[in-house]
Amino acid sequence: MRDAAEASSAEAPAGGAAGAEALSAQEQAAELDRDGFRVGSPGLAARDRVIRADLSEAALQQHSAEDGVWGQEAGAVVGFSGIVRNHDDGRSVERLSYTAHPQAADRLREVAQGIAGQYPGVRVWVSHRVGALEVGDHALVAAIAAAHRAEAFAACAELIEQVKAEVPIWKEQFFSDGTREWVGL
Repeated sequence: MRDAAEASSAEAPAGGAAGAEALSAQEQAAELDRDGFRVGSPGLAARDRVIRADLSEAALQQHSAEDGVWGQEAGAVVGFSGIVRNHDDGRSVERLSYTAHPQAADRLREVAQGIAGQYPGVRVWVSHRVGALEVGDHALVAAIAAAHRAEAFAACAELIEQVKAEVPIWKEQFFSDGTREWVGL
């Protein structure tokens, strides 16, 4: 993410610092959203509209994703939380463990950038847990901000489907009867 100072200096006129000083600091700040992006800038590159796309060993929270993508131009924020449940196919699940391929984080970023490219006005936040998780933990958290709800819903649904299909992360389920099973191999 860029801060407001970087955004202002990167977009200064060719005339140098004198041209940038023509706008007051208050006028410059008013043109930027809370994360230092120009308000209403659908022209930002896809990679610049991906706020977060990573793997995490730490707990994930949906509100962090939604807060992360929101900006003044967003009329809709749609979130998704994949949460560890206590059952699968009629069997009682005690816990899970997620293992990722060494290039999974790169592929996750590519998927997020692809969604940002496919939906030019959206901002994207997505993170997938790795390691041990308990029932109730968030395994996959995502949020999309867009000017309108239809675009936000469509982009979020597509993001989740692509993450599940294309990012090499494998789930090991531990059942209450002492057995375990790998999913996604």
